[in-house]
Amino acid sequence: MVTHFDAAMLIYSHLGAFLPGLDTLFSTQGIMVMLLVAYAGAMWMFLTSAPKVHTIMVSDLKIAQDFYEGLLNLPVADVPLHYYYNYEQTMGTAGIDPFYMAAAPSMTATPPAQDTQQGLWYQLKKNTQLHVISGASYGRKNSQRHVCFDHECLEAILLRVQSRRLRFKVRSKRPLNFLVKDIDNRTIEMAEVSN
Repeated sequence: MVTHFDAAMLIYSHLGAFLPGLDTLFSTQGIMVMLLVAYAGAMWMFLTSAPKVHTIMVSDLKIAQDFYEGLLNLPVADVPLHYYYNYEQTMGTAGIDPFYMAAAPSMTATPPAQDTQQGLWYQLKKNTQLHVISGASYGRKNSQRHVCFDHECLEAILLRVQSRRLRFKVRSKRPLNFLVKDIDNRTIEMAEVSN
């Protein structure tokens, strides 16, 4: 009497004659290699599909929200998935000019539910998001200051300001620094900080 196991072994031995690497492929090491290749492929797809994130530090989050949502009409974006898994881009603060940083940074703890979503998230371009966080100091006469480390980000915001026909004045092109008026006629300084 032929059992299912005997039939499977007979088929496997005949396949082994036509495909000599089949033993190696289905060995423990072969399966581990296939799993590692699949994992690497999944990680590559995950990281390449993740949106590029620009971070801007602002003096006041509420005023920034009115500016980005109200005046610039940027759509609110979901927090990118890679931020949930602590794949956040780090910002080196060793080379930051203290002029742009807050005088007394807040060390208060945020509720656990807001740790990954701290700040505001906007869709800047198709695969580019803007992450707005607090931490910038106020400017002269308590004016608002928005500080960014990426020239490309501020250029995109300046184009948005121009397309919305808002009043602005470019103070310098390298590093990019411009002033713009918000709806309450407050001056907002948009400043690029070079590392």
